Amino acid sequence: MPIATEDQTRALKLRELCPLLFVQDIQRSIAFYCQALGFNLARQAGAGGSLFWCMLERDVCSLMLQQAEAEDGSPMGRGRGVIFYFVCDAADQMHAELTDRGLTLAAPKTAYYGMRQVTVRDPDGYELCFENPTTEA
Repeated sequence: MPIATEDQTRALKLRELCPLLFVQDIQRSIAFYCQALGFNLARQAGAGGSLFWCMLERDVCSLMLQQAEAEDGSPMGRGRGVIFYFVCDAADQMHAELTDRGLTLAAPKTAYYGMRQVTVRDPDGYELCFENPTTEA
């Protein structure tokens, strides 16, 4: 495979990163992301009356959910070692919003590298971190 030149690389722009998460119960996950986290259902696909895939969006962030099937392997360890970081305006305000939406969360903390963070686990154990840069560390 040929390697792109520096000029070609500069011309290519990445537009979006949209991770795909395999979930055990897509309806439960959609409810969590929309009701608890404020995402909107942007697109969906189904067959035989069953939803098997969707795209969720909030502001400029998006992610996809797919109903896990037996061929996708065991859910044990799915997402282990992966954290999704959402940079937001204010982690403290995000914490307030999410607790107002019914989540029970630990108080925001400032990481040693200067990011104010609030962490959430979704119903399948995926870790989500909402953070903002701060001058305290």
